[in-house]
Amino acid sequence: MSSHSVAQARNQLSELIDRALKGEDVVITRHGQPVAVLVRPDALRVRRAETALADAARIHALLTEAAATPLPEGTGLTEQRAEELIAEIRAGRDAR
Repeated sequence: MSSHSVAQARNQLSELIDRALKGEDVVITRHGQPVAVLVRPDALRVRRAETALADAARIHALLTEAAATPLPEGTGLTEQRAEELIAEIRAGRDAR
């Protein structure tokens, strides 16, 4: 991964794009702080997919754990409360 100032990037944009196309992440900085990254679109899609899959795996693990843990007697969701929650969700959705 290479790092370039905005001024350097402006002067070398074509070269930096070529480097990104070859798979290198190119960081663009302003006043020494990273503000942008040039990366191939397919690499970005893969990273986003990996993040989504990791999130799904965490949710699955939580649901599996919750399903295996019984609720204490006398607790849980009543039919009336379920209807109230559904109405709240629908009202919020319809308000958009």
